[in-house]
Amino acid sequence: MPVGEQEVLFRTGRQDETLPGSVGVAILNRPKALNALNEPMCKTLHRLYDDWDASPDVHAILVKGAGGKAFCAGGDVKGMVQYILAGQHDKAISFFREEYRLNHRLGTLQTPHIALIDGIVMGGGAGISVHGAYRVATERTVFAMPECGIGLFPDVGASYFLPRLPGQLGTYLGLTGRRLKGIEVKEAQLATHYVASERLPALEEMLHAMDPQSQSPEQIRRSLQTFEDEGEPPEPSGLLDQMPAINECFDFDSLQEIYAALERRDDAWSRETLDTLHKSSKLSQVVVLLELREGAGKSLAECLRMEFRMVHQCVTGKSDFIEGVRALLIDKTGKPQWDPSSIEQVTKEMVDRFFEPLPPGEELHLEQQGVERLNAANSKL
Repeated sequence: MPVGEQEVLFRTGRQDETLPGSVGVAILNRPKALNALNEPMCKTLHRLYDDWDASPDVHAILVKGAGGKAFCAGGDVKGMVQYILAGQHDKAISFFREEYRLNHRLGTLQTPHIALIDGIVMGGGAGISVHGAYRVATERTVFAMPECGIGLFPDVGASYFLPRLPGQLGTYLGLTGRRLKGIEVKEAQLATHYVASERLPALEEMLHAMDPQSQSPEQIRRSLQTFEDEGEPPEPSGLLDQMPAINECFDFDSLQEIYAALERRDDAWSRETLDTLHKSSKLSQVVVLLELREGAGKSLAECLRMEFRMVHQCVTGKSDFIEGVRALLIDKTGKPQWDPSSIEQVTKEMVDRFFEPLPPGEELHLEQQGVERLNAANSKL
């Protein structure tokens, strides 16, 4: 396949060098699809990470998106729904299995992983960046988990990372799909560093130019921080000023209480938030709140196994997933007919189905390549 048609480009070292370097570079190369993930891309990245993590010559892994508009706009959910409508449920399930296995592999890498999340980062794009050691945002970064709006749920390990954000920020982001832009992404602790987009080539050059003998995880961390500190710091966004309101309204275990708290507050922010919630799937919202509360006490692997059970329900059982994708991405009417249409109509039985165990042969099985970095005190990172 010609290089321009490969959906994941990869190399070690600089692009203009024939000799391999000590940095493995992976480039998501579906710019017309905003670098949305498909199953072959997930398999390619998984194989690359296995090889690079095992190599004593690779001291860092860098991933970025092609095209200038997006790092990764998510998984190809439109393709998944088309599989479901064609009765090819196994193909949809296979994609989610490979995607979640990749998310877990990223979370167990011992080699420092640096994601340049320049441009759009949504859904699956979070899954191939947040679980790694470092995420570098720019002024062009737009981050969101918008799954409630298409009748799905924040997956790719979001049940692990969203509850671990400050206060109730993760609950707010997961239920509303609120877009974070630029420095907001670092303020929310979804990015570890912030660098102006025009400086990204210099950042890459700095990583490639490091002496391989000094490319320890600690030295890479210090180098990234020094590079960020040398840039012009942006003004605070004001996101953190909203935290008292977010905590006040989203620190509940039922949607009815969250809605009531927003109605009591009755200011511009709460009215806008309520309007957003009213537009998205009510079934998804109830499921997502339980998902995030459960995920707060689980490991990454446990969260991904839970999410795999949940996505089985979206693919083979009752959910709003097909309707949401049809209305917003296929027919583009923008007017999904959610069923149930109100929170009060969502029953415990409907929600419980998303969390039921699968037959043993259908559960998500994850290889234990290493310690889950985000959940281990003895990690090399």
